[in-house]
Amino acid sequence: MTTTTFADYAAGAEARKDIAAKVLAHSLELCEALRQNYINYAIRMSKVSMSMDNGVDKKYYEERIAKLEKGICDVDFTLDTGRKYHKIWHVDNGSRSCHAFIDKKTGEVYKPASYKAPAKGVRYNLLIIKEREYLLNPANCDWAGGYLYRNSSYFCS
Repeated sequence: MTTTTFADYAAGAEARKDIAAKVLAHSLELCEALRQNYINYAIRMSKVSMSMDNGVDKKYYEERIAKLEKGICDVDFTLDTGRKYHKIWHVDNGSRSCHAFIDKKTGEVYKPASYKAPAKGVRYNLLIIKEREYLLNPANCDWAGGYLYRNSSYFCS
């Protein structure tokens, strides 16, 4: 039987707090990367719609693009913290849908099975530098959640 001293326990508790703080910070960074990905997508789609010559109101799209370039948009990604997981919510004009789950202790990212529970199988880990850098790049994370599927480009490479 091994005994743990109070000093060892305190050091371990401090390390767990540090990991939990890093997971929270990276989760918030993911929310911002998802928001930026949506903004980039909306700008691209507005430019495509504006370029079509089908009688669209070009002034509307010009104003929309200007707002989006300033970071003003009606879509956001928020973080709720539960007992075991951080839950990323996709908020669009007041309606919310669950986007992803992140384990608070390990930093593992899961696709949602429902708004209450994650699907089985870890998709990414925010504590692994290579995976975190890939995930936090707005070009890789997809506001619609496509990067959470097993057949996404990250899993195929």
